[in-house]
Amino acid sequence: MRSLLAWLTAVLTVLLAAGWIGLRLTAAPARVDVPSPVQPARATESPRFSTTLRPGPATPRVRTGTADAQGPITVACSTCHQTTKPNPELRSAAELKQFHRGLEYRHGSLTCLSCHQASNYDALRLADGSTIPFAETMTLCSQCHGQKRRDYDHGAHGGMQGFWDLSRGPRTRNTCVHCHDPHAPAQPFVQPVLPPRDRLSVPAKSP
Repeated sequence: MRSLLAWLTAVLTVLLAAGWIGLRLTAAPARVDVPSPVQPARATESPRFSTTLRPGPATPRVRTGTADAQGPITVACSTCHQTTKPNPELRSAAELKQFHRGLEYRHGSLTCLSCHQASNYDALRLADGSTIPFAETMTLCSQCHGQKRRDYDHGAHGGMQGFWDLSRGPRTRNTCVHCHDPHAPAQPFVQPVLPPRDRLSVPAKSP
């Protein structure tokens, strides 16, 4: 009987010890250090400079041929035109008898009043009859030259100064009348003095 009790006590002691070890293992699992993932290096963005549009033309004035202490005396276009009856059919410089004689005019079938506002010669006229200042000539030109305006907005048309790459420096762009005469906008035919040079037309130098 005593031997049986001793055996049961030994078995119970072993079971209790095994359970206590299991609880310790469950409560405090072994810690495994996992290295943090390496973060890829972020490319540093270059600062982008701005693009500036050159201001449009000021409201034109006509020189009188006289001067005072401040310089040449000029008058507004409306000074004379407000006393002259507008001619909506005038479309040729040869028809100008009183003023603007010698003006070069080649702009399709447009008349003077297609672009100039008859009720205010110090402003321009849009196709719907609304008035805009001379500084907004690009809006006026874009009515008929929409394709050129699209190319201009995409950077494929129009003169500029500065940098193509805005990460290197700023850019200044021209408006229509900085390159084109509004009365005769077609550019004259020009031919380069020297042909272009590239790696195909210029033979490589021998070592």
